[in-house]
Amino acid sequence: MTTVLTITALTLREASRRRVLLALGILTVLLLALSGWGFSRLAAESGGNLTSGEARLTASILLNLVMFGFSLIAALGTAFLTGPTLAGETESGIALTVLARPVRRPAFLLGKWLGLVAFGSGFVVLAGLAQCLVVLATTGYWPPNPAGALALLAAQTTVLLTLAMLLSTVVSPMASGVVAVGLFGTTWVAGVVGGIGASLGNDAIARIGTLSRIFLPTDGLWRGAMHAFQDPSALGQFANDEGANAFPFLGAASLSPAYLAWVVLWVAMLWGLAALSFSRKDL
Repeated sequence: MTTVLTITALTLREASRRRVLLALGILTVLLLALSGWGFSRLAAESGGNLTSGEARLTASILLNLVMFGFSLIAALGTAFLTGPTLAGETESGIALTVLARPVRRPAFLLGKWLGLVAFGSGFVVLAGLAQCLVVLATTGYWPPNPAGALALLAAQTTVLLTLAMLLSTVVSPMASGVVAVGLFGTTWVAGVVGGIGASLGNDAIARIGTLSRIFLPTDGLWRGAMHAFQDPSALGQFANDEGANAFPFLGAASLSPAYLAWVVLWVAMLWGLAALSFSRKDL
């Protein structure tokens, strides 16, 4: 266990030194500044504090839109950080030097994974909390369940970096990041398409979104986070509207315990495959 924690700490230190952290910081500050200006204009147009139902609905939907930006930034950052962290060390021979000591490969991989999870989850939670505080300061709006929403966004980041780690054991660092982010975007689009199919009563198209959220749970977790950020008035207004499923920034329902259990099992299965692939990899 000490070895795993040591590798975790080294991974965090390495991640903090990479230019990815600087890029994430710059993008986060820009998004916070732009969203702060936008929400302040919304508050000014609504006469200061958001008291009307329409204004609160608009604020909560815009918050979901901005949070999607943060989830995309986190996806890009973690996906392109995971590949070089593992595959880069393998190609450079650093991993071989470490593993020459009495360190098992699964322990080495677990330490790397825990470090990346701490880094990615910490970023999305801190950036998301900062965004909620910006919205509160400019409009007076506070989401009903920010802790649950940020936890789901952290889980989304964990899902994606686990996929990127598996890919990095079989392909190059750049390719693993590109494939992971590509699947992230494809799953989100499939979720929107499935929502449109559900709103039109087309079960075949609606099934696309359902299957995509099972294949890669990032979109399912994102929709659960949107529901937690969403003002309850929006949910009441769209309760009987089938078209709500087609709207990409409205979470119509919370996630079921069964789906959350599937996410945990999915991460465990992919981590197991990554450990198996890394154990058989020729260093």
